[in-house]
Amino acid sequence: MTPVLPPKPSARPDRVSLWRYVKLFRQDILSAQPAKLYRAWMAEFRTPFFRSFLVNQPELVKLLLKERPDDFPKSDRIAEGLKPLLGNSVFLTNGEAWKRQRRIIDPAFEGGRLKDTFPAMRAAAEAAVARLEGRQGPVEIEEETSHAAADVIFRTLFSIPIEHEVAGKVFTRFRDYQRSQPLLNLAAFVPLPRWVPRFFRRGTRRNAAEIRALIEQLTAERMAAIKAGTAPDDLATKIMTTRDPESGSTFDTAEMVDQVAIFFLAGHETSASALAWALYLMALYPEWQEKVAAEAAALEDESFAAVSKLKISRDVFRETLRLYPPVPMMVREAACPERFRNRAVPEGAQMVLSPWHLHRHEQLWENPDGFDPARWQTENGKQCQRDAYIPFSAGSRVCTGAGFAMVEGPLILSMILRRFRIEPVEGKTPVPVAHLTVRSKNGIWLRLSPRQPKLF
Repeated sequence: MTPVLPPKPSARPDRVSLWRYVKLFRQDILSAQPAKLYRAWMAEFRTPFFRSFLVNQPELVKLLLKERPDDFPKSDRIAEGLKPLLGNSVFLTNGEAWKRQRRIIDPAFEGGRLKDTFPAMRAAAEAAVARLEGRQGPVEIEEETSHAAADVIFRTLFSIPIEHEVAGKVFTRFRDYQRSQPLLNLAAFVPLPRWVPRFFRRGTRRNAAEIRALIEQLTAERMAAIKAGTAPDDLATKIMTTRDPESGSTFDTAEMVDQVAIFFLAGHETSASALAWALYLMALYPEWQEKVAAEAAALEDESFAAVSKLKISRDVFRETLRLYPPVPMMVREAACPERFRNRAVPEGAQMVLSPWHLHRHEQLWENPDGFDPARWQTENGKQCQRDAYIPFSAGSRVCTGAGFAMVEGPLILSMILRRFRIEPVEGKTPVPVAHLTVRSKNGIWLRLSPRQPKLF
């Protein structure tokens, strides 16, 4: 019997016209790429306007992200699509501005702080399970995981639940923004002159402005509470009171709005994507679902110590991030001429690193398109984890919230499977597409039934 493979978008033919490529790209960047990228070490894209190189060779990925990151800064073209929401956040900046931002932000996410934020994270997970109680018929699980991940962010960042009026408004506006704005727009690959106006899909700029106004309200209120000595000891307070060890400066309100916007994008949108796909994979592979559900008995211990016992759930979540990396592509820019794999790489060339292709590379991974959480205990899995696994990027620009995400994801996954048995809905196979993150084209539909007896 042929094993069931997780859904994957169909690739385009190897050769298409520039016009056809642009049209496909605007629809979805994943299906716009040719199948040969799953086995190529490097690929060059040439048009009359630009040159870009997709890099899959582990040695080159390491060079760009770990060995020489200053020579390959974040491409300014990324900001073309995301600046209306993210401003000058740590996700978009380079150089000294970025280094200062990281010096202020990183201490809030150090290991000890994870233990401090865990009660709020668990409370959000329990609230997510409660919302699923009594649901009848098929459930569109992406909506539920988005709700849960947003709740985690607001509880850990601002000590407020998603039911808070402002938090609820941010969540609603962001849900609309997410569907209207791709992670990479065409400007990431086509060097438009600065005087050419940037066009966005209807509602994108308005939603971004409304989200930022709501975040500014929360930030200003927290600033006032810090000055009054009444602020809770959460992530927002930690970040807003941390001084840059070199300059002694802190974030002002405007800077904090930029950072909260990326925390919400990185901490909510990416977690929601990964958790939804993890739940679908559990429905597709019931034998693994039962393993996670059995292991979840460890959560009778409500302390942070229980997290270390969720080993199977962690491997399932890690495998989900391999197959469905929330951020499927990252773009860097060559600051000087290079020569890679006997190809001339001109200054200014766009260097595309694609977790989507690297994580499924046919020359690196055993069973690259298959779902196998046990792979992480094999020699091939361990080697690939070191050399070809970058769901949170790598090097100095690795996501500061990676550790946070690897607690949150397995925890919520285990909490849900501890209470419910889930099954796929016939005729509703999800099709991965790239919006802000890798989502399903028409949602991810699951059927939930209570496990007996009720476990909590």
